Amino acid sequence: MKLLLVEDNEVLLESIEQLLAEDYAIDTAADGEEGLYLAQQNIYDAIVLDVMLPGLDGFKIVKVLREEGIQTPVLFLTAKDALEDRVKGLNLGADDYIVKPFQNMELLARISAILRRSTNGMKDKTLSYKGIVIDLQKKRVTVDGEVISFTIKQYELLEYLIQNAEQILTREQIYDRIWGFDSDTTIGIVEVYIHQLRKKLQPFGYDKDVQTMRGIGYMLASQ
Repeated sequence: MKLLLVEDNEVLLESIEQLLAEDYAIDTAADGEEGLYLAQQNIYDAIVLDVMLPGLDGFKIVKVLREEGIQTPVLFLTAKDALEDRVKGLNLGADDYIVKPFQNMELLARISAILRRSTNGMKDKTLSYKGIVIDLQKKRVTVDGEVISFTIKQYELLEYLIQNAEQILTREQIYDRIWGFDSDTTIGIVEVYIHQLRKKLQPFGYDKDVQTMRGIGYMLASQ
């Protein structure tokens, strides 16, 4: 699972990153603008978000994300412990709220809880693009009603493309999401898997929808 951590205190940022890196892949940002950009451009399983940030504060970030339809679970991490601040954050669409200073075990437990609730909320849900339907719980793909077998990475790539249909994804975004920058493979693996995915979809005519955006990346969309 992959988390975004947004915290302007450098020492605390590094401390939390080290704590979470044992169980999760972590992206970090030290200000509101960068945090919002990363949250908009990437798919995360959860966001750990400080309220008081340079530039955009955490409340504004959550407000923008929810208005854009991005429902990534958010755990507010803040020194502000007034009741009205907690209520404001939750009303804006945050999933939980933890007040500094906190114990590491409590932070891990709260993150685990919002991830568990998010996963449970995905049960029996599907993701679709035209005649391609993904059962998110069973991780099963049907194309025009026919069950198609995919490797784990092929499946993850298809799911990522469908989640971002009609949007350009750079090679770097795809590589980071599916393989991670600490992978032993090179970014050229993206092109290999795009080719494999097109071959799987070719009998149904959807291979042409996996478009190459020359010099940038790829996009799933009708030509």
